Amino acid sequence: MTKLRLAIVGAGPAGIYAADILLKAERKFDVSIDLFEQLPAPYGLVRYGVAPDHPRIKGIINALRDVLDRGDIRIFGNVRFGVDITLDDLKHHYNAVIFSTGAVEDAPLDIPGIDLDGSYGAAEFVSWFDGHPDVPRTWPLEAESIAVIGNGNVALDVARMLAKHPEDLLPTEIPANVHEGLQQSPVTDVHVFGRRGPAQVKFTPLELRELGELNDVDMILADEDFDYDEASKAAVASNKQVMVIDRVLQQWRKRETGQASRRLHLHFYAKPLDVVDDGSGKVAAFRYERTRPDGQGGVEGTGEIREVPIQALYRAVGYFGSPLPGVPFDSRHGVIPNHEGKVLHPESNERVPGVYATGWIKRGPVGLIGHTKSDAMETIGHVINDQADWWAPAEPEEEAVVALLESRGVAYTDLEGWHLLDQHEIALGEPQGRARIKVVPREEMVSISRAQSSGTGTPSA
Repeated sequence: MTKLRLAIVGAGPAGIYAADILLKAERKFDVSIDLFEQLPAPYGLVRYGVAPDHPRIKGIINALRDVLDRGDIRIFGNVRFGVDITLDDLKHHYNAVIFSTGAVEDAPLDIPGIDLDGSYGAAEFVSWFDGHPDVPRTWPLEAESIAVIGNGNVALDVARMLAKHPEDLLPTEIPANVHEGLQQSPVTDVHVFGRRGPAQVKFTPLELRELGELNDVDMILADEDFDYDEASKAAVASNKQVMVIDRVLQQWRKRETGQASRRLHLHFYAKPLDVVDDGSGKVAAFRYERTRPDGQGGVEGTGEIREVPIQALYRAVGYFGSPLPGVPFDSRHGVIPNHEGKVLHPESNERVPGVYATGWIKRGPVGLIGHTKSDAMETIGHVINDQADWWAPAEPEEEAVVALLESRGVAYTDLEGWHLLDQHEIALGEPQGRARIKVVPREEMVSISRAQSSGTGTPSA
């Protein structure tokens, strides 16, 4: 019986789901799967891309944990593809590889002034407040008035984290350095800008509701944004999600305001024009053109220019994938070029044997967890059916890749190491009645995972 030795690069939901689907699929061969992750801990953007005050994410993590804890998938954390292990190495030890590295960079917003001091990408900020080990421990929180550009869930996450009082985040797994940083913030006003109207937003009702539950924060909306055209009225009437969003926004319009110490403003029909320089290279204001419905569900410019004084700006206009050494990459769309998960040469469109993609690096940063599962099923179907195109590895033995990493001095972490780190973070949170406190420094994560923190393998608090 043939055996498939499969490498998966990226241990977020896309990679873990792909492994799980393959192991449960009907096939005529055995399977041995190794997951490689550049961070010492698994779960990708579920751990490092979602605001810490989202308790529903725990359910997703529990499902991913159940897959890994079965013990039929090996995980090698703290292994950087292209540095610690290469595509040639994978060809030497495996029959195929699936890349599920996601999209973690900020998509660009091409307007004048976007590179001024005080202008940031939302992904960078999310990585900071989620305790990503590869970003600085501090964040410049010096602005009283802040703009957030975008009308998706990430924009709402950023706005909520900026406006929320730090003590209200203490029940979450927020790292200590993040709580300390947010305590220093003098913010009073957070402005969220979207190009289109309330009936065309990209965020979900749950995200929106969470925004309105903030303690001591007024929700500020403008009546002029709710003069719906026929297309918007039709969207509200025909789409349940849009209907719920409209209901929430209409309720907020009726709230009394003026008593809270912070305000969160939602601006619709606002097309970004430029970020204004204060004369010394710092953000001073955000300038936009007022838009209006075009009757087709889109918008058109009105020629009316408005300006809001701010001292910081966050662009949340989407994520963007990063190239991987030796792997084809579409720099325009930020994805690995592929057909249904089968990687293609960008110039010739010819198939790259043995190389596959799934998740956001395959399709771009759109869709939720359900899309990730169906995405993985499509890719795995091709892996199963492409047996004739598999690589013929010289050293397919499971011990061989371990020996390779050890010979290179790679301080990799494994599943048991993740359990140690997990227990350690939970133990850190227990004295304060918190679910966990994340360990942030990479070297500390690795030390704990490799049972070096206490010398006994028992997590120390």
